[in-house]
Amino acid sequence: MLSLNKLTKKLVDRLLDDPQYYNILVEKLPCGSTIIDTGLEAKGGYEAGLMTTRIAMGGAGNVSLSYSDYNGLQLPTIVVSTDQPAWSLFGAQLAGWKISVDDYTADGSGPARALALKPKKVFQKIEYKDDSDVATILLESYHKPTDTAARFIAESCNVKLDNLFMLLTSTTSMAGMVQISGRVVETGLFRLDVLGIDLKKVKYGVGYAPIMPPHVDSGKAMGRAEDALTYGGVTSFVVDEEEQVLADLADRTPSSNCKDYGRTSYEIYSEVDFDFTKIDPALFAPAAVTLVCAKTGKVFSNGIINNDILKQSLSG
Repeated sequence: MLSLNKLTKKLVDRLLDDPQYYNILVEKLPCGSTIIDTGLEAKGGYEAGLMTTRIAMGGAGNVSLSYSDYNGLQLPTIVVSTDQPAWSLFGAQLAGWKISVDDYTADGSGPARALALKPKKVFQKIEYKDDSDVATILLESYHKPTDTAARFIAESCNVKLDNLFMLLTSTTSMAGMVQISGRVVETGLFRLDVLGIDLKKVKYGVGYAPIMPPHVDSGKAMGRAEDALTYGGVTSFVVDEEEQVLADLADRTPSSNCKDYGRTSYEIYSEVDFDFTKIDPALFAPAAVTLVCAKTGKVFSNGIINNDILKQSLSG
């Protein structure tokens, strides 16, 4: 079986070999684990963000930078594809590991989850388990992990401390905004999973989303990042499923099914004090989706990019 962590280590080595090019900061904790900062104290940038996205996907996907016109709004755009959608997106990129050790908290994604089986039910669903003596995790936080946190992660992954690599990212950094937009295909698959699709039937996935400029306010930055996906994200999947099922899913997948659709994410989040459990889950979906029937080749599409909300999102 493909090892996402071993595949990812090749990408990590590229970062470690040329930190100045990627504008990152590399640090060894006293325990021996490696911190790779892409945007907390480091300058980071587009290149660091693209590499972070690849690493978050366990190295099992392709990521590139493009540029698009959103009805007069010119924005850089990330394009993501994968031939291993269940493994790369749910087995790695999904932020499914809530880490809380003493005073340190972070949202964990990346291939290390496949070693720790966080959460276990996801890996049972996609029938994947990694086997590797090295682990890489992406930590979304505004603080560096402690020795205690590193020990917890390494023990959960059953790897030696000096074989643990921790990438740090924040929403207020350019690299952070790139890697959030880079979750566009994962967002589409997440919505399909909520609607009951068998993830193992999804053969290929591709998508693109605008990369919004970062904001110094973390709440507004998060709002912009989510708007890029909710109102600007476009996804396409080839699925080994019946046409009637895919026709129904194509209608129900886009974010326009959310009762709060048409308002910026920051407005919606602010009303519930950023408690995401109080938000209609249909919001966490791409703007548009295309589902291709692997059995017949028939195509089902629904949804549209909302350029007005993208512009509104950048006005504050």
